[in-house]
Amino acid sequence: MKKVAVIQDLSSFGKCSLTAAIPVLSVMGVQACPLPTAVLSAQTGYPSYFWDDFTPKMNHFTEEWNKLQVMFDGIFTGFVTGGEQIKNIFYFLDRFYINDTKLLVDPVMGDDGEVYPIFTGGLLEQMKALVRHADVITPNVTECCLLSGLSYEKLHSYSDGNDYLKALEEAGNRLTQTSGAEVIITGVNPPAAEPTKQFIGNLYLDGNKTFYHEMEYNRKSYSGTGDLFASVVMGSMMRGDSLEGAVQLAVGFLKEAIQDASKEKVPEIEGVNFEKYLGMLI
Repeated sequence: MKKVAVIQDLSSFGKCSLTAAIPVLSVMGVQACPLPTAVLSAQTGYPSYFWDDFTPKMNHFTEEWNKLQVMFDGIFTGFVTGGEQIKNIFYFLDRFYINDTKLLVDPVMGDDGEVYPIFTGGLLEQMKALVRHADVITPNVTECCLLSGLSYEKLHSYSDGNDYLKALEEAGNRLTQTSGAEVIITGVNPPAAEPTKQFIGNLYLDGNKTFYHEMEYNRKSYSGTGDLFASVVMGSMMRGDSLEGAVQLAVGFLKEAIQDASKEKVPEIEGVNFEKYLGMLI
């Protein structure tokens, strides 16, 4: 069975990060080996939560796993608390990232044009360095703008959906050129031709071709959907599936989970009802 080291936080509530990645990878036939970046009673969108930063503890995992002489087929990084944790990730990569290892970086820094409280210029520079080592990166639109230099405000000044997608495609291609990675931009929400009907999609680029897949958007932003998406992509990579196929699988899986959560009127902060649809990933 293939092993993936998952370097993300553990949030008890919110259905994100490790609580999203572990079940998805497991059902896809992959052993998920968690290396926590932080432990939280609930994800940071909740009004109150306990937080234990694992920055000084991360390298203990690396050293102990090194003693065990374990090997990883994949490495999957997500939420980090700052640039110091990215230094710890590089320490991990020095020991476990070899020629056949696949590295997926989900560069968590912000969303909807706003950066998260953890964001600093130093974190951005460290994240740019990390994505240059990745095989695949899965930024949302905000993170793509941060990494590529595209103005988020300029992007959202376009009133025509084709112009929006063209500008985002150019930014994504710059990112593939500077990073050398395949890029999947998530949460793409171009201007709608009909105001009553909006779509949200994912844009895949590898420097040679582009693939865009979208579904109808219910205007809700649920916790953990980006983590679930990236986890399906990681699992698909371990199975040798194409990334185009991985995007389609992730979209179909999330569509069902989102529709279910919407029907049950689940608060967005609590995440989506993905558990009952894990069988779609087998």
